[in-house]
Amino acid sequence: MRVLIESWPIAGTFTISRGSKTEARVIVAELHDAHNVGRGECVPYARYGESVEGVAAAIEAMAGSVSGGLDRAGLQEAMPAGAARNALDCAFWDLEAKRAGKPVHALAGMAPPRPLVTAFTISLGTPDTMAAAARKAAGYTLLKVKLGGTQDPACIKAVRSAAPKSELIVDVNEGWTPENLVENLAACAAAGVTLVEQPLPVGQDTALATRSPPIPVCADESVHDRASLRALLGKYDAINIKLDKTGGLTEAFALANAAEGMGFALMVGCMISTSLAIAPALLVAQRARVIDLDGPLLLARDRSDGLRYEGNFVHPSSPTLWG
Repeated sequence: MRVLIESWPIAGTFTISRGSKTEARVIVAELHDAHNVGRGECVPYARYGESVEGVAAAIEAMAGSVSGGLDRAGLQEAMPAGAARNALDCAFWDLEAKRAGKPVHALAGMAPPRPLVTAFTISLGTPDTMAAAARKAAGYTLLKVKLGGTQDPACIKAVRSAAPKSELIVDVNEGWTPENLVENLAACAAAGVTLVEQPLPVGQDTALATRSPPIPVCADESVHDRASLRALLGKYDAINIKLDKTGGLTEAFALANAAEGMGFALMVGCMISTSLAIAPALLVAQRARVIDLDGPLLLARDRSDGLRYEGNFVHPSSPTLWG
């Protein structure tokens, strides 16, 4: 096993309700045998108590178990959900595909993946700066608008004026309060927003059960794996599946099955990352209502064998990248 820490510059600055950053720090786990290399990429997230150094150390701590014969099934019990397990889980899938000479979708019993429409993210800012960004991105079918600041009603109105034909979804990253929920939802409804993602902080979301206007609401920070689902009933309409939260593709597939069985719609999202992290998420996204897999588009550059983005669409990966 080999563990790499990489830094990828962001094109400009990416801002959400919790702050801004100018680079994406990712971790790549590699699993080697005599003939093949399987790779997986993760993005540690401080919101969940993760650091780059801590996640890298957690992966490296599994080296003895991996050398001793730990497989992907055993990994699910050996590590908790989170970024570290994600990198290893996706590396196992990639290695299995190379050993079998079959793509991951075939190993998972899926039809070949198709290109999907992905959202393009508008970073949080002033109404004017967000309108300017939306105007540049107005050709995208789906825009994901970051809110959670002090001028949200004005910001979403400005974005709608700048991109009148785009479907708008909103991501608040826990940035609203029960006190301003109704006002902000009303502003989103007036702008024709079709989905609001994680408006309230985890554990403070009981107001969502009686929200008005009744715009569909998607859980993000409130959902990680299957154990998170039951607490969402009656408050959320959809869940955002991210492999860095589920701990990999294996649990992401299982979470999607369980969520659909409980009546939740599916969204598949990502952290800011390279195409190596997005490729496995594209398989789960084949069944999702909303896809937000634009992480590489927010970087100044991507991997040389990265995913192909054309207009609104992201295309499945080539075997040289993953899977």
